[in-house]
Amino acid sequence: MHENRLIELFRSAPDDDVKVEVVEALEEHVADPEVIAFLTAVTADPGEYDLARIECMKILRLWPPTAPTARVEAGRAIAAALREDDELVRQYAAMSLGPYLDDPPVLEALTGALLHDDDLNVRHNALAAVAEAGPADHHADLLRRLAGDSELGRAAALTLDRWAGEARP
Repeated sequence: MHENRLIELFRSAPDDDVKVEVVEALEEHVADPEVIAFLTAVTADPGEYDLARIECMKILRLWPPTAPTARVEAGRAIAAALREDDELVRQYAAMSLGPYLDDPPVLEALTGALLHDDDLNVRHNALAAVAEAGPADHHADLLRRLAGDSELGRAAALTLDRWAGEARP
């Protein structure tokens, strides 16, 4: 029940730094479905403190939910943050999507960011998320689309080469 007190502290905290500390403390309780639901809800709330949302995304990246519905909800909450104005939120959202790319709407959101975002850091982080997700046909196809990209083409090619090397016996 310690995690319930942490969640209540987050909701009542007038100080944004306390919110970040609470989210960090909740990482120890990521096996609890209520904690995952809470982290997802904070991630999805554009009115919430950005650094608390970023901490939630980092935790959800490192400890993706195992329950299918919670996994879809978490991935889509993070993907929605790619459409926001704040560059730092978008950068962390892109970086956090690797574990969720098996969901078509999440992959579509990441693809849009990877190919078209104005922030090069968002694009680099999206590429890192694809690399983290690992070799799959749709991931490789996406990286091949970057072949002629002056900013990311080389990194995409290196990732494809690494995957090919891992596939060899």
